[in-house]
Amino acid sequence: MKIDLHVHSRHSTRPSQWVLQKIGCPESFTEPEQVYRVAKARGMDWVTITDHNTLAGSLEIAHLPHTFISEEVTTYFPHDGCKAHVLVYGIDEKIHEDIQKARENIYDLVSYLQHQNIFHVLAHPLFAVNNRLTIEHIEQFLLLFKNLELNGARDEEQNRYLKQIVGNLTAADIDRLAEKHRMGPSLPEPWKKNLTGGSDDHSSLNIARQYTEVSGVHTPEEFFLEIEGGSSRVVGRASTPQTMAHNLYGIAYQFYKSRFRLERHVNKDLFLRFLDRSLQLHDEEDSGFMDKLYYLWNHRKGRRTRKAAPHGVQDLLRYAGQQLIWDDPELLRVVKDGHAGSENLGKKWFHFTNRASNQVLFHFGNHLLDCVSGANFFNIFHSIGSAGSLYAVLAPYFVAFSVFAQDRRFGRQVMKHFDDPKGGNCCQEASLKIAHFTDTYYEVNGVAITLQNQVELARKSRKDLTVITCAGAEHANGPGIQNFKPIGVYELPEYPEQKLFFPPFLEMLNYCYERDITHIHAATPGPLGLAALAIARILQLPISGTYHTALPQYARYLTEDANIEDLVWKYTLWFYNQMHCIYVPSQSTGRELTEKGVTKEKIQVFPRGIDIVRFHPANRRVGEVQRRYGLSKGLKLLYVGRVSKEKNLPLLGEVFHELTKTRPDVQLVAVGDGPYMREFREAMQGTPTVFTGYLEGEELATLYASCDVFVFPSTTDTFGNVVLEAQASGLPVIVTDMGGPQENLVPGETGLIVKGDDGAALLAAIKWLLGDEERLRMMGRAARHYMEGRSFERAFDQTWVMYEDLHTAGEYPLAQAV
Repeated sequence: MKIDLHVHSRHSTRPSQWVLQKIGCPESFTEPEQVYRVAKARGMDWVTITDHNTLAGSLEIAHLPHTFISEEVTTYFPHDGCKAHVLVYGIDEKIHEDIQKARENIYDLVSYLQHQNIFHVLAHPLFAVNNRLTIEHIEQFLLLFKNLELNGARDEEQNRYLKQIVGNLTAADIDRLAEKHRMGPSLPEPWKKNLTGGSDDHSSLNIARQYTEVSGVHTPEEFFLEIEGGSSRVVGRASTPQTMAHNLYGIAYQFYKSRFRLERHVNKDLFLRFLDRSLQLHDEEDSGFMDKLYYLWNHRKGRRTRKAAPHGVQDLLRYAGQQLIWDDPELLRVVKDGHAGSENLGKKWFHFTNRASNQVLFHFGNHLLDCVSGANFFNIFHSIGSAGSLYAVLAPYFVAFSVFAQDRRFGRQVMKHFDDPKGGNCCQEASLKIAHFTDTYYEVNGVAITLQNQVELARKSRKDLTVITCAGAEHANGPGIQNFKPIGVYELPEYPEQKLFFPPFLEMLNYCYERDITHIHAATPGPLGLAALAIARILQLPISGTYHTALPQYARYLTEDANIEDLVWKYTLWFYNQMHCIYVPSQSTGRELTEKGVTKEKIQVFPRGIDIVRFHPANRRVGEVQRRYGLSKGLKLLYVGRVSKEKNLPLLGEVFHELTKTRPDVQLVAVGDGPYMREFREAMQGTPTVFTGYLEGEELATLYASCDVFVFPSTTDTFGNVVLEAQASGLPVIVTDMGGPQENLVPGETGLIVKGDDGAALLAAIKWLLGDEERLRMMGRAARHYMEGRSFERAFDQTWVMYEDLHTAGEYPLAQAV
């Protein structure tokens, strides 16, 4: 005999999820007779309905064969108001009235049910109905209840924890709990528990997804006796966040369909018919020959004539949805034939919602960035408001992932508390799993190189670090790398080489949940960083951020507009104040953020290392480098980095022009590429300047070691990885007093610090260093010695400890900011 022991109908009217409360929607819209028909069609031998605190649903089908009357009772712990749900079966209206009198106190309710010998089950024992459930309540559940439910609407991991907890209970455990709570169990062999299964369906979409099976019985009374004897079996599948969200969408759609009588239009509108077939179960999927003929005739031309995309959120979603349906044969099949027999309704709906919302997000993202670029402030706020509307549309997914993440976390706490010796790793806290969101992993800069080395070191040391990025080019995923295909790209008009990639948010959210990520790190405040922040808030995870690019100063360089710089500062400060911890590359950067308004206590200087084996003075091969790059004998100034104006290369060019008047024997070697390359080449014509283009690996290490002085005139860098590489290669360095590079040398011993944007000071420093070759060699040796303690390995270990400290710091509730 198979029975789904937990199903709701339209008589369950008080939703627990705020997304349904917000629109005034009941908890379920399924007609009781539809519950009956669907359950029987899916192989259930008997049918019951367990509406909240009412028999109305069960009574509506009581005249049908193979039914019995049940309900789900809401009860409370009297001392703190913690809610619990108890399923009671095989009752009548008189018993229901008695239950309603007793249900305000869980002890009174259980006592009544036991004395009346009414079969009852504690529903979803590890689910916090009103967020007051604690481990102490779980302990009392084990003293009060013989029968516990594996709930079909909850996470499989939570159900597995429950099975392990009750499967390993002993008489000694019960005695210990009875003494602790001063309440003796009134059950025979209270350490032996029985498990039942039910779908807990509210939308008709998952009826009989999970059920209870007993062999060799013919009546509900025999069925319950066999459960009491431990002879039942739970069959089916638990849920996922996708399943729960699909149900929430289904309930909301059924509410609006009823409220606005949408059934009149379902077979006359492609998009509405798709919603109807996706979000409500139909007894007969085929609507009939005439309806299908009308639908095909009415929409035959839709594929050929497509209008331009509209602007409003609702219209955009409808437009995007229609295009997706026309272009996807599987979605079109849903429109034509329905999918009542499908096993993957939640996955199909997720696939559709993800693709449709991606198109809308890309549209509004483009519009918002156009407004920012044009300083159109009024339209900026309008675009943000539109994005908020899309947030509301996607709220069922945010709710579902948040609830499931919370359930999973609480289940682990319970497992750890009971410390099951047979549970292996399940009873341990989840190990640290970091998702590092970055948009520079495949780029050519110090940040990307550092991160690439961190991924390799994490793999070697068996630490769980996953870089999540969103790159335009095709990049294969590998150990520690998850590259998502962007939903679109925005090219900055002033800086076409710099592209902003829009990430597929729902896919990333789902990935982090399935990978069981425990810590989010955002290395960018761009679209990818916003996705990281939202995911951290939804999954209630700690989030840290790295501030390694002086974005407001870059914006000023690129636009020459103080208003844009101020706007970027406001956004940057808002973003980083959402972090639980902010890692900065230097004390100066930290002071700047603090002065601008970032909370000082959040800021930490994080360690950065380099490959001190690769970058080494032993690589010095002057003759080879001279032949390879056409250099002459004499001293060589070296610049390595992006060839762009914000690196202050125009100033370096002016200084070198002046230097050649008195030191024609000195050559300038510029390594790198960038948007300023053509202008820089033209500016340096007539000087002994060599441009090598981008170099890496042994070739770069050899060039470093074969030059004499490293000069880095930038005033916008927050760190300057190349300054470390140069010193590790045995070169004294010259940097400015603005930004982070000044903190990566020992002034007067391994290099010099000059005033930023001061050509005369930079020229004097270069002349002073070049004026004494013995001093050059001495400072070069000191530079190498200084770098001996800055290895990648040491920096990675220090960084991981910082992550662990944040991970164990405490709870991270859902923030209202997102």
